[in-house]
Amino acid sequence: MSSNWTTPADIRTQLLRLWDSGRLLAAHVNQSALFPLHLNLRQPASAHLGEQFDEVRRWIRQLDEGSKSHKGYGYTIEWRDINHRQLGRNRMPAGLIVEEEGDALRLIGKMAEKRRFEQLLTLQVFPALAGWIVRHPMQLLEHAPAWERIVLILQWFVAHPRPQLYLRELDIAGVDGKFIETRKALLAELLDQLMLPEAIDAQAVGARQFETRYGLLSKPVLIRFRLLDPRHYIAGLSDLSVPVAQFAALHVNVKRVFITENEINGLAFPEVEDSMVIFGGGYSVERLGDVPWLAYKEVIYWGDIDTHGFAILDRLRAYLPQARSMLMDIATLEAHRLLWGSEEPHKRHSGHLTRLTHEELALFKILHEHALGECLRMEQERLGFRWVRTAIQNLD
Repeated sequence: MSSNWTTPADIRTQLLRLWDSGRLLAAHVNQSALFPLHLNLRQPASAHLGEQFDEVRRWIRQLDEGSKSHKGYGYTIEWRDINHRQLGRNRMPAGLIVEEEGDALRLIGKMAEKRRFEQLLTLQVFPALAGWIVRHPMQLLEHAPAWERIVLILQWFVAHPRPQLYLRELDIAGVDGKFIETRKALLAELLDQLMLPEAIDAQAVGARQFETRYGLLSKPVLIRFRLLDPRHYIAGLSDLSVPVAQFAALHVNVKRVFITENEINGLAFPEVEDSMVIFGGGYSVERLGDVPWLAYKEVIYWGDIDTHGFAILDRLRAYLPQARSMLMDIATLEAHRLLWGSEEPHKRHSGHLTRLTHEELALFKILHEHALGECLRMEQERLGFRWVRTAIQNLD
């Protein structure tokens, strides 16, 4: 029998594809007319009737035995009569039809899943989610064990828009914070269909910003800093991590603020009179823009000598335009030639930087254009510490 001719297994495969795509369930929701459903039929060519007549008869018999006329469910064969000059009059399949949804579901063994889907729809109390369910019916089935609790969460948020509570504080029967944590992406899709526009922070995107998007409290961003002059210790403490809001309200009389990206550099930073060092946060330096008293301090940034180091410096100056750089110069780079490393080519910063000094911009171009080496990078923690101490001592 030719492997190109449609078999009962091929028919089942066609219907399973329809199921896996979600179209069968979606049609049930939006009541679209999917049935009667015409299926693809690959059949013998007329030449095969004479050359492979026995195989053709076996194919017809197999197709017929798998049909609704024999099994009581499944596909129906449309027949046509043909006259062959050698074999005479014969009946051949001309088409395949699945007349009803139940025929398709029984043939692929999905009746139980369909009943489960219908049960889930009875729990659905939000007409506004009908469109989402039509687009994602298989997701509804995937989350079936948790769907009742998901609906409770949606009801709670609709009743309490932007609650300004931690997830841990939400009082929803049978639901804990971990349940929500592990389903943020799904909940965000659903809440976006239900919440009023003013209850959603459209700028906060992705599971990591779920709390911000829907008005929950999130774990506060901490700023870590060390006071480099014992006279300015806070209750005897020199190394602290505090929320940004508390750091912004801090009363400290230092005159100079260093910012360094590497944690070990921050820990090893030497004592400096009337100074502190902030452990930087890479591209999140904009959080320092929420600290008003930094605008009145001398700010010195020490980052890597690479494209991203200068990009972070450029961004920092958007909030603290008085910031100077330290140890990000050609002399420092050339003095440590044996310790040069490299940036990953596809991760290098290639944007236009507008807030660098003439000397900084010249070095950035050297790095960007590979003038001294391919994807050159000088990481700050590789610098000789005597060189670092000297640079700090020689600051104006």
